[in-house]
Amino acid sequence: MDPQVKASLLWGLIGAFSFLVLIQGYELYAGERISFGLKFVVAGCVGGAAAGSTYLADPVLFGTNGRT
Repeated sequence: MDPQVKASLLWGLIGAFSFLVLIQGYELYAGERISFGLKFVVAGCVGGAAAGSTYLADPVLFGTNGRT
């Protein structure tokens, strides 16, 4: 697998998991429940946006950075 793709996918996972942690903290703080399906749909969108933006921004910000 291309290192740029691998890094982008990992950043997408980090974004999705971060969203899930934040939404759980909100639920604990506010005492309000959000549906299970909605959490994972939004987490998928956040993960996709994070992966896509990382994939597009990596060459612009870092160039090749020693990768082949």
